[in-house]
Amino acid sequence: MLRTFLTVSALSLMVAAPAFAEPTSQDPAKAPAGTYELDPRHASLVVKIPHLGGFSRYTMRFNSLTGGFTYDPANWQATKVTISIDPKSIDTKEPAFSKQVAGFFDPDKYPAILFTSTAVTGGTDGKGTVTGDLNFHGVTKPVTLDVVFNGSGPGMLGAGTRMGFSGTTQIKRSEFNLNAMKQFAGDDVDLSFEIEFVKK
Repeated sequence: MLRTFLTVSALSLMVAAPAFAEPTSQDPAKAPAGTYELDPRHASLVVKIPHLGGFSRYTMRFNSLTGGFTYDPANWQATKVTISIDPKSIDTKEPAFSKQVAGFFDPDKYPAILFTSTAVTGGTDGKGTVTGDLNFHGVTKPVTLDVVFNGSGPGMLGAGTRMGFSGTTQIKRSEFNLNAMKQFAGDDVDLSFEIEFVKK
């Protein structure tokens, strides 16, 4: 009987837990002020590139991201976001090929892919854009991200404060002097990300 009670209690807590960890608002003006740091366990950057002229879009993922920003809800459009990506963290699900692709980025010479925002726009529905400079493979180019602010709110069981974002953009790899394997892979690269930040 005691074991059954404990099991039911544990299951009840597991079911109830998400209610304590949901975004409370998608209005950026209602997010708490402070310094936010990227949560690497809840951050991913997915890369898709056309294979052999478009039979499919080959999918890879960068696994190591860091970054953050200081936030003022009264002037959130002035937020400066910095994201750093480890080029060696590219993951194709095939270790040997992952290492080969990482080599195309010359990671010993260029040890980080860096995005620094220059402008932020959006509305109370959470949709907007983030424009910034992408420094990749020794080349810096402006890019614009289509971003959805998924919201801010407490973390699991009410611990801490989180902000979550989803977004997409497209770049041409040739503009960053990445022309390897162009007989097999296209020039247009689709990027999509899912990122959470935690208030320090």
